[in-house]
Amino acid sequence: MAKDGTNRGGRRIRAGDKPDSLVDKIAAGRKAEVITFEGEELNAGSLGDAADLLGADMPNPSEYLSARQRDGKPLGADTIFTETWRWLEARGCEKLINPRLLEAYAQAFARYIQCEEAISTYGLLGKHPTTGGAIASPFVQMSQSFQKQANLLWYELFDIVKQNCTTAFVGNPQDDMMEHLLSSRRGG
Repeated sequence: MAKDGTNRGGRRIRAGDKPDSLVDKIAAGRKAEVITFEGEELNAGSLGDAADLLGADMPNPSEYLSARQRDGKPLGADTIFTETWRWLEARGCEKLINPRLLEAYAQAFARYIQCEEAISTYGLLGKHPTTGGAIASPFVQMSQSFQKQANLLWYELFDIVKQNCTTAFVGNPQDDMMEHLLSSRRGG
């Protein structure tokens, strides 16, 4: 501690070796903590007047993820949400992910795709509103911003999967979204 009372020095945040993923720990035979979601077993007779609730495999995406855009097309983030949820479910990690985090990722990636489609439609140059001169398209900057945001959220999601998945996995739903982006550019 310095004379002014502040803590200085010491280990930097995120410095050092990164922790091994759960699947790597299990494969190496090291001690690993597997998070399980086991509640106590309830007897149906002891529930009394409990509500008769129906289970759902996947939460419904919020309405704003499929809202119609100004050009009349839906945003498409609900499709990204569904595909990513199924990818998480196949790895047994869907219960570890906050649906709001997944919605934020889906929306950011859908906006990135939307900006890329606008760049394809309108080009890399725009017209200045007052002078009429050529300027860089604002969609380029927005695209980069949404891509950065989507990647940061994806790294957060993927880190949860990497740390808690007990089976080896192959594939990445972002690959499918990139394929969608490229095929929409070709027109099919």
